[in-house]
Amino acid sequence: MAMLESVKTAFKIPDLRRKLLFTVGMLAVFRLGANVPVPGFREIGFEAGTLFNLLDIMSGGALRRMSLFALSVNPYITASIIMQLLGMVIPRLEQLMREGVEGRRIVSQYTRYATILLAVIQGWAYTVSFRQYLIDDSFWAIARIVLLMTAGSILLMWIGELIQEYGIGNGISLIIFAGIVARFWPGVYTFIRSIGSGGIEWYTALLFVVAAVAVIVAVVAVNEGQRKIQVQYAKRVVGRRVYCGQETNIPLRVNQAGVIPIIFAVSVLSFPPTLAGFFPDSEVIQTIARWFMPSSILYMVLYAVMVFVFTYFYTAVTFNPMEIANNLKKYSGFIPGIRPGRPTAEYLDKVLTRVTFSGAIFLTVIALLPNIGSRIFGMAMGFSGTTLLIAVGVAIDTMRQIEAHLIMRQYEGFLK
Repeated sequence: MAMLESVKTAFKIPDLRRKLLFTVGMLAVFRLGANVPVPGFREIGFEAGTLFNLLDIMSGGALRRMSLFALSVNPYITASIIMQLLGMVIPRLEQLMREGVEGRRIVSQYTRYATILLAVIQGWAYTVSFRQYLIDDSFWAIARIVLLMTAGSILLMWIGELIQEYGIGNGISLIIFAGIVARFWPGVYTFIRSIGSGGIEWYTALLFVVAAVAVIVAVVAVNEGQRKIQVQYAKRVVGRRVYCGQETNIPLRVNQAGVIPIIFAVSVLSFPPTLAGFFPDSEVIQTIARWFMPSSILYMVLYAVMVFVFTYFYTAVTFNPMEIANNLKKYSGFIPGIRPGRPTAEYLDKVLTRVTFSGAIFLTVIALLPNIGSRIFGMAMGFSGTTLLIAVGVAIDTMRQIEAHLIMRQYEGFLK
């Protein structure tokens, strides 16, 4: 009841109500575009548990319909990951990322250019891969389809940035969240119809529901889990003022990398099947592509290894222990029992490595959940732990932002 009262209160605040309505309106535009098919394509069928089925769920069914938003925001996400990785090896780019608002604006512009290039490549790959569903497979017909899908992806990128600026929550994440939610209820309806005469026994369905609830609880627990490092600030004298020492903490999240490692692994492992679409007559490439099908053992092993390793890699990119230690030393902060400077950085790195191990194991299990579930329950998994992780993370993040607006206006929040 307290949460409902807080939501009602949120709509009574003019500024917050305007942000919420703007966000809902932009997501409605996304759902409208996801149902507008590009000319020249018939509807595509995917098997549950495949890579394309996962991409279709994240796009809200837009890929299955080959609609205007078939590419969703995948090119933008891939471009953002590439820019972050390049920032580690290109000094000029790393300097721009550290220059504040102006530097981030330039990097964002580079990301948009990379998004356009990736959207063209990905749109062409999709169109060629599903050539059998084309009504007209001439060059100009394919070029028109690629142009429309690229324009749709750019439009979604713009909508995401508008939500970020004028709405509430992370725009790109909310677009993915809206797509997942849109595909959730049809999936539930299909599951219910499959019980009994549909081929799924009632006890199997019950066990599946219990397992799904347990996974959701685990996702929420790990997503919110953190290790707090106590920090003590010494008494300081600035001018004629004496600032008393205070205690605070550094929260090290169990899942510091979020869902980025899974998205990166999927992007890399989808390259061989995509390449196979360009060379349908090459036996060698077609054989290699079959090795990288989600049902193959090689795919599962590589998928697990890449998710595990990239979780550590991305955590190292986003959290710099030496920088944190230097900032603590600069402002007379220290961890009790640990000397400031390099010993503090080494201690933070040691704790972060242990905490990240749990997060990496969790992400690896979540990534392999569809394959594990299909073997346990004997049925294809339409939804995966990846989609649950995204949906739960985005929902919690959006609720936190709404709560922050309420607390700023002296209203009681709803996250306890």
